[in-house]
Amino acid sequence: MGIHYDYKSTRGMKAMEKQAKREKKLAEKKAKRQAKVGEKNKAVIKMHDVKKPITLEDLTNPDKSK
Repeated sequence: MGIHYDYKSTRGMKAMEKQAKREKKLAEKKAKRQAKVGEKNKAVIKMHDVKKPITLEDLTNPDKSK
């Protein structure tokens, strides 16, 4: 009979632990998704100016910011 008593007495605690674990997992997924979106936005910012001709300097210099 001790098993049933133990189950009922710890049921609320186990439910709270599961909920906390679920929320933590969702928060990690959200942070990962936000980081992924942030990387895509950075790539869009570094586009080459269409009005400017492409030179050898533009293609070979990795330190150039624009």
